[in-house]
Amino acid sequence: MGTEQPPTTVHRPDLSDRTGVATSAVPDAAAAPGPAAEQQPVTALTDDLLVLGLDVGGTTMKGEVTDAAGTVLASGVVATPQGEAAFETMGALGDQLLAELTDDQRDRVARAAVLLPGIVDPVRSIAVFSSNVGWRDVHIGNRFTDRWGIPVLIEHDVAVAGWAEWRFGAGRGHDDVCVVILGTGISGTLSVGGRLMRSAYGQTGEYGHIPVRHADGLRCPCGNIGCVETVASGAAIARAYAKRTGHATASAADVFAILDTDPDAKAVIAEAISALADGLLGLIHAACPELIILGGGLAGAGPALTEPLHHTIAERLRVVPAPRVVLGEFGARAGLMGAALFARQGALT
Repeated sequence: MGTEQPPTTVHRPDLSDRTGVATSAVPDAAAAPGPAAEQQPVTALTDDLLVLGLDVGGTTMKGEVTDAAGTVLASGVVATPQGEAAFETMGALGDQLLAELTDDQRDRVARAAVLLPGIVDPVRSIAVFSSNVGWRDVHIGNRFTDRWGIPVLIEHDVAVAGWAEWRFGAGRGHDDVCVVILGTGISGTLSVGGRLMRSAYGQTGEYGHIPVRHADGLRCPCGNIGCVETVASGAAIARAYAKRTGHATASAADVFAILDTDPDAKAVIAEAISALADGLLGLIHAACPELIILGGGLAGAGPALTEPLHHTIAERLRVVPAPRVVLGEFGARAGLMGAALFARQGALT
């Protein structure tokens, strides 16, 4: 469990020009799924109010209570249990963070956002499926709202992290942006014409499951052969280096660290970047994004990743301009930043 910490300040974008009434799907078990469901207005919070945000991952879940300036008033990290037990742990983490506040601060916590992995139905407040954590069709309903005594928004973790990077991070000011979250898996968001693209059931971009190595690729856990994730994810890079050299490595970061001195590391990284570029080419031709923003753990490689990816994409394009490839501003905090911004805004607008 997290320990009580003094307030610390984290960069938070100015929201003063983004106030007013936004529209969001408020979780309602009776509502029909998809964008056709009846939506209710949710007002963006005033700057004197606080928010609680939880970012649930396959290994750990993180939570913070923050103010409008980004000051962290309470924070914690706990391990994510398997299965439906994870939801009790989410509730307990929220309890812990709220208990760390003064009475005045607790009274000013006006809304929460809980970000979940896998497939999420935010309209009906259902955690549909997560293979990593092992839940299926968990009806969340009002369990957190009743427990914490505040409205709680439920959303997909990558959708919110990508939205935050687009609207308030590296993509702010641009209408056509692709955010790619690179880690154990690969996924992201696409914004076109100033709108975040969502499927009828709320998903964003499953870029990691675009097959790019049909003939000689590895089988992906999804069942296909040669998906982007089998070559370009963090786990795939570490696995490929170990297979090529016979030397196990802890992570993709270790492979990037020896890129300039180890020919095998250079070859593995080059193949990963090639596969990622192949996976993004169709999307680039279809939507012509101005920017590709890289987030997630692999984005820590910095220019060693962004520069060759941009060069590889540019080499393969003929009829559309090559987008710039940049790093996200929020880094590993994109989920927590997104949860706070989503809770404060009330909608992914």
